[in-house]
Amino acid sequence: MIELKSPEEIEIMRQAGQVVGGLLKRVHDLIKPGLTTKDLDKAAHDYVIECKAKPAFLGYRGFPATICASVNEEIVHGIPSDRKLKDGDIVSVDAGAIVKGFYGDAAFTKVVGQVKPEVTRLLKVTKESLYAGIAASKVGNRLSDVSYAIQQVIDKSKLGIVREFVGHGIGRALHEDPPVPNYGAPGTGPRLREGMVLAIEPMVTIGSPEVEILEDGWTAVTRDRSLSAHFEHSVAITERGPQILTAWEDV
Repeated sequence: MIELKSPEEIEIMRQAGQVVGGLLKRVHDLIKPGLTTKDLDKAAHDYVIECKAKPAFLGYRGFPATICASVNEEIVHGIPSDRKLKDGDIVSVDAGAIVKGFYGDAAFTKVVGQVKPEVTRLLKVTKESLYAGIAASKVGNRLSDVSYAIQQVIDKSKLGIVREFVGHGIGRALHEDPPVPNYGAPGTGPRLREGMVLAIEPMVTIGSPEVEILEDGWTAVTRDRSLSAHFEHSVAITERGPQILTAWEDV
């Protein structure tokens, strides 16, 4: 069942989204060679507490950190550690926050130092596919129109679409109906209505999109260990068009 949010509830979700956006900006600006992903997690946690919000991921189904920090072939759900970032890495940071019982959720991928042009292209295409999905998130469209818009961008680039993880509704829970795949034919699924809020999050690989879960039970990696990128925003469907609730200047 898809829960529609009132304008007042969406405004609270915007507040949660602003915390997430500020968190991501703080972490984004810190990323450099020599820093550990645990350093990033501490900065994120401190920021959420400063904002008098609650980290959405910490303790969620037993997850042990405030952010997911996924490096290189890690697609999503990487656990922050003492691993030091080095020149040529890419790191995806996914974060959430809770304000007055409502959730915000967003993610970005950033290069660390200098990378090959194909890696820059991976990030560019993944981000473009996110914004194509957001642009299709209009009242009256079908849910699969969002999925199709994302897939069209990725398919043109000949990159891989991760299918085992998808976007989702968001609101009083981190994960609500409906699931939002990053692939599919247009014109199917529920019609988009004012008050729906979607977390749209394409995950794209340079190589095979097949997934493997590591022994920690969380970290998802590409089976062929090719690089992966991930971008995400929480988006409200309104009569005035899609509104990004987790907006910040670098994503």
